[in-house]
Amino acid sequence: METTTPKGANRILFMNTLAFTVCFAAWMLNGVLVTFLTSNQVFNWSVTEIGWLMGIPVLTGAIFRLPAGILTDKYGGKPIFAALLVLCAVPMFLLSMANSYATFALASFGFGLAGVSFSIGIAYTSVWFPKERQGVALGIFGAGNAGAALTTLLGPSLLNYFTDNGANLEGWRKLPMVYAATLVIMAVVFFLTTTNKKPKSSTKTLRQQLQPLKKMQVWRFGLYYFLVFGCFVAFSQWLVPYFVNVYYLPLVTAGILAALFSFPSGVIRALGGWMSDYFGGRKVMYWVLGASVLIS
Repeated sequence: METTTPKGANRILFMNTLAFTVCFAAWMLNGVLVTFLTSNQVFNWSVTEIGWLMGIPVLTGAIFRLPAGILTDKYGGKPIFAALLVLCAVPMFLLSMANSYATFALASFGFGLAGVSFSIGIAYTSVWFPKERQGVALGIFGAGNAGAALTTLLGPSLLNYFTDNGANLEGWRKLPMVYAATLVIMAVVFFLTTTNKKPKSSTKTLRQQLQPLKKMQVWRFGLYYFLVFGCFVAFSQWLVPYFVNVYYLPLVTAGILAALFSFPSGVIRALGGWMSDYFGGRKVMYWVLGASVLIS
C-alpha cells in the first residue's frame, strides 16, 4: 500500500533542488574561470597546475560527502544545508582576492565543499518521501546538476561583461563575488522556507551509522556512481578548456557547447528516477550502463 507523502514534502524537494543547483554551479566554477584567466594570461599556470585547480574542488566535494551525510542524518538537512551554503560563500569570496596559485588553490579547496550538497540533499529529500516515490523525488533533486550548465552558459558572458570584453581583466574578481552573494542569499531563503526533519536513524551512534560500509553492495554501487557521475563531472569541468584550447573557440561559444552536454543530463534524471520506481533501480542501472557502452 502506498504511503502518504507528508505535507510540505514538495516544497522541501523544490528548495533542495534549487539549493543543489546553486551549489553545483559554484562547484564547477573553475572550469570557466581558470580557462578565462589562463587564456588571457592573467596567470601563467602550467597544464598540470590548471588540472589541479579544476580537480581540487571536485576532490573536496568527494572526500567530505560521507561526513556531510552523517551530519545530515544526525541533525537534519535544514541546518546542515544552510550552514554549507554560508560556509562555501566565504572561500568563494576570498577567491576574488587571490593573486597566486597557492591562494587560488586554497580558495578552490574551500568552495569545493559545495560538492557535498549532493549527499545532504539526498538524505534530506529521502526522509520526506515514501520508498515508492523516492526514485522520482531523488531524480528531480538530481536534476540540480544542471547547475553546471548554468555556469558554462552564463559564466563566460559575465566575465566578458565584468572585464569590458577584456579591456579591464581585473574585473574577473567580480564573478566569485557574485557567486558568493548567491550562495548567501540561497542560504537565507533555504533556512526561512524549509522545515527540519530527521530520519529515524538520527539516534544511532557513529559506529552504527558506518555499519553499511561493511556491505560489499555499498562499495559496488559506489563504483558505479564513480564511473557515471565522476565522468559527468570531469566532462563538465574539462569541456570548456578543451573547446577553447583544441578548437580555438571563443569562451562564450565553448560555454554554450558545454552547457548542451550538462543540461540534458540533469533534466533526464527525473525520468530515470521514475523508471527506477517502476522497474527497479538495479534493472534501470544496468540498462543505462549497457546503453552507455554500446553508444560510446
